[in-house]
Amino acid sequence: LAKGEWHPKKIDQREGLTQFNTHYHDMAVNAYLVWDPASRAAVVFDTGADCNEMVRFATREKLNVQLILLTHAHADHVADLPRLREETGAQVFTPAREPVPGAEPIEEGKRFRLGNLEIDTRLTWGHSRGGMTYVVTGLSHPVAIVGDSLFAGSMGGGNVSYEDALRNNLEKILTLPNETIICPGHGPMTTVGEEKVHNPFFAEKVE
Repeated sequence: LAKGEWHPKKIDQREGLTQFNTHYHDMAVNAYLVWDPASRAAVVFDTGADCNEMVRFATREKLNVQLILLTHAHADHVADLPRLREETGAQVFTPAREPVPGAEPIEEGKRFRLGNLEIDTRLTWGHSRGGMTYVVTGLSHPVAIVGDSLFAGSMGGGNVSYEDALRNNLEKILTLPNETIICPGHGPMTTVGEEKVHNPFFAEKVE
């Protein structure tokens, strides 16, 4: 992706899923708002550096933000957590291996239900000690919020274990249906199908 040889097909903002991009020091970071179109119940994934735009969007769309789910505890992903929690009153959950003050720890396999949405948790550590991927079903396409485990055409640095980061991406993300929308912590959204073909870390390892 960095070389400009391939870019994922643009994924338009759609009902039930919006990406928010903010700047933390010298890098851009993503946060996501996912909601059930019928009940307007919503969940936030990570906070980014500034939650203002997200809070305004939720208010404008009359969304009821009930959950804040953290993919991992790196500073760029939780920078505005105190304010977001205060603005929404939502309950906060974090991977058990990466405690965050005021957040309830969760293990792999924890499930959430939000209106017609179901959210499953998959431990995809390697970039960080407890990196969690959240798989959302109930929208027009499955959605995987992957934090820094996987990027379009790349993957997060194996700060804790490169080998385990590779294995977890292969076994727990790229086994999802091809149409699954991947929502990474940095860069554009992509799909499982595109990453299986174009991601140089995995293209020769998946069928």
